[in-house]
Amino acid sequence: MNKLLLAISIMFFFACSDNDILLSPKPRAYPKIEFPDRKLRAFDTDFCPFSFQYPDYNKLIKDTLFFNRLPENECWFDLNCTHLNSFLHCSYYPIDASNTLDKMITDAFTLSNKHNIKANYIDEFPIKKEGDVYGYIFDIEGDVASPFQFYLTDSTQHFLRGSLYIKAKARPDSLAPVFDFLKEDIMKMIDTFKWEK
Repeated sequence: MNKLLLAISIMFFFACSDNDILLSPKPRAYPKIEFPDRKLRAFDTDFCPFSFQYPDYNKLIKDTLFFNRLPENECWFDLNCTHLNSFLHCSYYPIDASNTLDKMITDAFTLSNKHNIKANYIDEFPIKKEGDVYGYIFDIEGDVASPFQFYLTDSTQHFLRGSLYIKAKARPDSLAPVFDFLKEDIMKMIDTFKWEK
């Protein structure tokens, strides 16, 4: 009987309280994201026929296996940003009889369009720079695996494809600041990109 009386008293106390904290829902909150400082370093390796600049908080990881097989080319790598739990996967193909320019461009558009199932929309922007650097950027909005993709080519010998991945189970709107920050990094990479002669 004492326990019942105590429970009724507690319920009565909270029901009659003017404490708004107990009665109102908490506002939405988003985690605070600490972005690293950008200091650029040169990507200039002996296993890739190009160079560019990228932030030094990214770790260059050369691919050694692709689905338990050797990658098609030794110039497959990831730029891993552990601080933001993301990576940019880059795969290079020399243009030849098996990897024609038309095939590589079609593959790039096909892979970006696979996101149409979950994407709200896809913006496509052409790239044309000095030094025979051409390509497209695919800016994909929505709950997709890879929200930003691109390809670069000189249209005769070289083809590079890149895809950004963020390892998180969060809604796209809460990842938007991270995505915008990483997108700036990729745009800097594209702006400073050069084919090696």
